[in-house]
Amino acid sequence: MIDGISARTGRLPGATPAILSPKDERDAKLMKTAGQLEGMFVQQLYKAMRETVPQQEGIVSGGAGEDIFTGLLDQHLAAETPKQWEHGIAQALYRQLRHGSTADAPSASGPTPDSTNR
Repeated sequence: MIDGISARTGRLPGATPAILSPKDERDAKLMKTAGQLEGMFVQQLYKAMRETVPQQEGIVSGGAGEDIFTGLLDQHLAAETPKQWEHGIAQALYRQLRHGSTADAPSASGPTPDSTNR
């Protein structure tokens, strides 16, 4: 039986990953980093939204335990929320940064836009 993680990644449990070319490996790292940045953005979004809710209104205050729990909840939600987006920030960042990577840039031996002929 295939678990949810294997279904999302397309790999079977215990299977060895295929050897990737340097370009594919770079693209995979770029996508992973863009996904992490998207998660951080969503976490900050949840944190800002939570700050707009009035605190200490009730008979019992949650104290430090409530603060820790809400922080962990925000982390979990920030990791799960982008998975529901069809076209999220990570895909846009990936597309933008993939074209601006150094491997796709022209070689240093060629003419550059800043160079002048004298």
